[in-house]
Amino acid sequence: MAQAAARKASAKSKADGKAQGLTTPKPAEFSKEEELSAYRSMLLIRRFEEKAGQLYGMGFIGGFCHLYIGQEAVVTGLKMAMVEGDQMITAYRDHGHMLAMDMSPRGVMAELTGRRGGYSKGKGGSMHMFSKEKNFYGGHGIVGAQVSLGTGLGFANRYRENGAVSLTFFGDGAANQGQVYESFNMASLWKLPVVYIIENNRYAMGTSVARSSAETDFSHRGVSFRIPGIQVDGMDVRAVKAAGEMALDYSRSGNGPIILEMMTYRYRGHSMSDPAKYRTKEEVQKMRSEHDPIEQVRARVLEKKWASEDELKAIDKEVRDIVADSADFAQTDPEPDPSELWTDVVH
Repeated sequence: MAQAAARKASAKSKADGKAQGLTTPKPAEFSKEEELSAYRSMLLIRRFEEKAGQLYGMGFIGGFCHLYIGQEAVVTGLKMAMVEGDQMITAYRDHGHMLAMDMSPRGVMAELTGRRGGYSKGKGGSMHMFSKEKNFYGGHGIVGAQVSLGTGLGFANRYRENGAVSLTFFGDGAANQGQVYESFNMASLWKLPVVYIIENNRYAMGTSVARSSAETDFSHRGVSFRIPGIQVDGMDVRAVKAAGEMALDYSRSGNGPIILEMMTYRYRGHSMSDPAKYRTKEEVQKMRSEHDPIEQVRARVLEKKWASEDELKAIDKEVRDIVADSADFAQTDPEPDPSELWTDVVH
C-alpha cells in the first residue's frame, strides 16, 4: 500500500510538471553576439582556472582549490538567463561562478593567494568569497550548507516582493545531504523563488554516482516535495540558457522552486590534491573531444563564418592577458596586516 501511494505521488508530481509545460526545452538559438559572448566568458573561466592550477603548483595558493574546468557552460548559460537582481550562491568549486557574475579577476585571484586586494581581504581563500554588489553570496566550504542559505535568499525575495530569484548551485555529492531536503520542503511549502541547480559531474568527491546514489536521476530528487525538475545538457551553453530562462520564469511567476540537473563533467580531480584515479584517462579524453563546451561554440562560430580563426585567437589573447594581469597582481599585492585578524568578526 505504501509503495502504491508513493507511485501515485510520483506520478502526480510528473503530471503536474507536464501540465505546467516543464519539459526540457530545445537549446536556444544564439545570435552571433551571444555565441561570441558565451565563448569569451567560458574561455575566461577556463584560462583563469588553468592559471590558478599553475599558481597552486608553485605554492602561491594554499589550502583547498577546486577547479571548474569542463563545467563552464553551466554557469555561463545560467548567467545569460538571469536578470538584474537575481542572486547566485554555490559551493566551493566557485571561481567560475564569480567570473560569470562579473567579479574582478584580480580580486578573485588575489583572494586565492591570500592578499589584501582579494574579495575577502585575503582571509577567505578559494572557498569563501562574496560580492554583495554583484549579488554573489559565496563560495561555501561545508558540503550542502549553501542550499539552506540559497533557500533563505528565496525567502527574503518573497518577503520583500522584489521579483528576484535565488539560483542555488550544488553538486551530485551534496544532493544526498539532509539540509538539502529540509530546504526543499520549506521552499515548496512557501513557494519560494529558488532555482536549484544540481551540477552533476558524475563523481562527487571521487565516487561514481552509480555507486553512491540509489536514485541517479537527480531531477527527480524533488518529487516527494512536489518540486518539478528537468535534466539539461550542461555541456551545451545554449541548452543551459534555454532551461535557465524557463526555470527562472517558472519560479519568478510564483510557482515556487524548480530543479535543474545539469549533466556536466570536470576534467580535473575533485581538488588540486586529487589524482582522480577512479576514472580512466580515456574517459576524460573522450569527454574533451566529443563534448567540450568551448569547442562546441568555437565550431559553430567557424562553421557560420561569424568569426575567423585569427579573430578567435585574438579573443584568446585578450583573455590570457586579463588572466596574466590577475596573476601578477595576486603575486605582488601585499598580504593582510595582522590587525585584520580582528576585523569583520561578529562579536
